[in-house]
Amino acid sequence: DAMSRHLEAGTLKELTLTTNGSQLEKYADDLFAAGVRRVNVSLDTLDDDKFTAITRWGRLPQVMRGIDAAQRAGLRVKINTVALADFNDVELFDLQAWCADRDMDLTFIEVMPMGDIGNEDRITQYWSLKDLRARLAERFTVTDLAERTGGPARYIRLEETGQKIGLITPLSHNFCESCNRVRITCTGEIYTCLGQEGHSDLRAPLRASEDDAQLEAAIRAAIGLKPKGHDFDYSRQSVDGQVSRHMSHTGG
Repeated sequence: DAMSRHLEAGTLKELTLTTNGSQLEKYADDLFAAGVRRVNVSLDTLDDDKFTAITRWGRLPQVMRGIDAAQRAGLRVKINTVALADFNDVELFDLQAWCADRDMDLTFIEVMPMGDIGNEDRITQYWSLKDLRARLAERFTVTDLAERTGGPARYIRLEETGQKIGLITPLSHNFCESCNRVRITCTGEIYTCLGQEGHSDLRAPLRASEDDAQLEAAIRAAIGLKPKGHDFDYSRQSVDGQVSRHMSHTGG
């Protein structure tokens, strides 16, 4: 509710949420009431066993009920899928068709070397979205779209279904020069690059003064240090530019 007042005032254009979907069944109506109109659900597979293995605890039917609840509540759902070789590459057309049948948007993301991982694991998991696009083109007429939504995704349209699919390609097609993203964690850390370790503290200046002057100065200083880009690279059969924190620490 504290965020929705900015929607009413017109200072916030849109309020969206990215989630694993596990609690959507419980909170979908509350989210809609709070002003949320779109949710991004991270979902890498439609196979129960694979889902449990990759999430370590998750139950796919629970997430599916959450997606049902979100759509009933009036929320627009987008599925975010990390492209993983020898894991969900065989599900490409199942995922595409499932989203088309339910009128859900779909975005594929190349796997990035983040978190406590073995270098060999990430190399074998990496699936270039150039190859994914080529596989789609074997079955559909694929049109590149000029559309941009302020984020890193490029879009294609499958002419036979009219379906729009996003492609986020931090490795096969670097987009760092146009990146305008920063991420703030719940503990007051601001990260200006998903693929770098550097961050700044906002909690101390927030607590140091009743007005926003110190906080604004800290934010401006942090953004001034935003690096030119990440150093992710799989091209030499090794993982370069690995980041120690997991994606869940800062979000996508």
